[in-house]
Amino acid sequence: MTERLRLLFVDAPGRLDLAVRLALICALVTLLAQTYETPDPALTAYLAFFLNRPDRATSVLLSVAMTLVVTIVLGLTVLVAQAVVNDPPARVASMAAISFALLFLVSASKLRPVAGSIALIMAFALDELGAVPGGELATRGVLYAWLFVGIPAGVSIAVNLLVGPSPRKLVQQTLAERLRLAGRVLREPQRWPELASARREGDEEVASRLKLASAERTSPMADIAALRQAADATIAAMAAVQHLACRPATLLPAPLREALARTLDDMADILARGGYPVDVEAPAAPEASLHPLARAAFATLRGAVARFAEPAPPAIPAVPAPAPPASGFLARDAFTNPEHVHFALKTTAAAMACYIAYSLLDWPGIHTCLITCYIVSLGTLADSVEKLVLRIGGCLIGAALGVSAMVFVVPSFTSIEALMGIVFVGTLVAAWIAAGSPRIAYAGFQMAFAFLLCVVQGTGPAFDLTIARDRIIGILFGNAVVYVVSAHCWPVSVAGRVEANLAAALRHLAGMLRPEPESTRRRLAAEAQAALDAMANDLDLARYEPAAVRPAAGWLDHHRAMAAGVDALGTPLLLATETGSSLPDDIGRRIERLANGEVGAEAPATAFADGDALHALVDERLRALEREVSHAAA
Repeated sequence: MTERLRLLFVDAPGRLDLAVRLALICALVTLLAQTYETPDPALTAYLAFFLNRPDRATSVLLSVAMTLVVTIVLGLTVLVAQAVVNDPPARVASMAAISFALLFLVSASKLRPVAGSIALIMAFALDELGAVPGGELATRGVLYAWLFVGIPAGVSIAVNLLVGPSPRKLVQQTLAERLRLAGRVLREPQRWPELASARREGDEEVASRLKLASAERTSPMADIAALRQAADATIAAMAAVQHLACRPATLLPAPLREALARTLDDMADILARGGYPVDVEAPAAPEASLHPLARAAFATLRGAVARFAEPAPPAIPAVPAPAPPASGFLARDAFTNPEHVHFALKTTAAAMACYIAYSLLDWPGIHTCLITCYIVSLGTLADSVEKLVLRIGGCLIGAALGVSAMVFVVPSFTSIEALMGIVFVGTLVAAWIAAGSPRIAYAGFQMAFAFLLCVVQGTGPAFDLTIARDRIIGILFGNAVVYVVSAHCWPVSVAGRVEANLAAALRHLAGMLRPEPESTRRRLAAEAQAALDAMANDLDLARYEPAAVRPAAGWLDHHRAMAAGVDALGTPLLLATETGSSLPDDIGRRIERLANGEVGAEAPATAFADGDALHALVDERLRALEREVSHAAA
């Protein structure tokens, strides 16, 4: 709980900017929805949370892609509506069939990034299909559903093109923050766990944004190459600083640490101003007086700083690298992995149960339970339970804010501008949470959902507390139904993901020992850290699983120990490759065997010379990891 409270106040690069943009978009969407009197203006505004990301390029692409996908999907829905709208059994069957097909694609195709948005839109369209009495009205309802996505998508595109930050700017902000953190750790070595946590974020987000910056064509390609090199150098610099700070024997003298910290701060300032540092003068030190392990880390840090944004000339490979296999629209295991079908069936069953419940009860006010099922359904039971807690908490907070606004604020306003101001303030708070860590983001999404449902009820100011009550009951009921279905129908444990991430981290470490370019080795090190972070998160999530699904306590303890062992091995392995040390040939083979789940006899001890302290450390930590894997297998 303390960690989650801390995450509420962490200002990551781009977080405040995204929160303000989301609040502005929601306010503008509310204005358009109220002006043109489109149905469900609250849900129309809420969709903005699914269409926007920290950078403008991704936000625009998501908005365009969502508009195209929804146009196709709703076109098909119109055809279905004409055939089944007057036949209740056929209508319910068609709703279930369409829901299953789309959710299968959500799980097993490249539609996954827009999964929440498609599910939300389809829930709206299917609900409209069952609520209207005639074919013509049904068609009109589905066409209104297109505006449901068209309005927020159009507003999102306009706002992002006008004020959204470029991917390049966010990359520079991220690198600047990481360099400043490394400088703080040099000054205060006891803060090295903060640096370890930052390293576990990996490099995928930075690499993705650099690709988007290149595609935008708003920066010279030379600048993009320099920033790519800067990102790679930051990976090495952070690893070196962590290695120097986490043990007393490898601490550098205080004057040298201060000089290095000032250098990193100066480089961060240049990045924050929109440039990138070149010709950096790295402080020197009498390396002979340093501990051998400190000497290797210092050499890595000094080399990363001196060539921070200077890309190395491309190496000519002796043998052309094989082209990576092309990835299609569907996942490779789309028709062999039953989990895709199970996910679609479970979510569809929960949604249909809610639809039938409020139809039989003649209580359309709780129709939000249907939409909630599509929003909250997740792949594993642990994810569902953890997010259930966050969503219920966010729902109650958002409802409290919404009802308070209805009682104390809305009665004193009569203009649309005042309503826009209320929407802006309420969604700004929710968007700040939603733009934060994934461990708290779901609470922000649900908070915005509940708040908007309360204060945006129709074509005028919201005064009806009964509507707000029914909608909140619908949200809570939908969450409960999803949990019951997830817990009792093909419950999926996080154990499979834990094993997969452990193997991925080990394969990345083994890849660092191949004759790869420096940049590739550094990115493999970052990918290993990201896999370990995902593994640690899943091990924490396991506590949410019921005893019948949760792995045994011993299994969890051994896998936590293995994750710690891989983490401890990764840093000296990276330093060894950075300094050009020639590790024994069998190191890579031993790591590959662990990645493949092979447990053999412990390798014979290797004698290292006094100058091979880094090699000895790698071997020592690899042996410890091998012993832990053997214990886990036993």
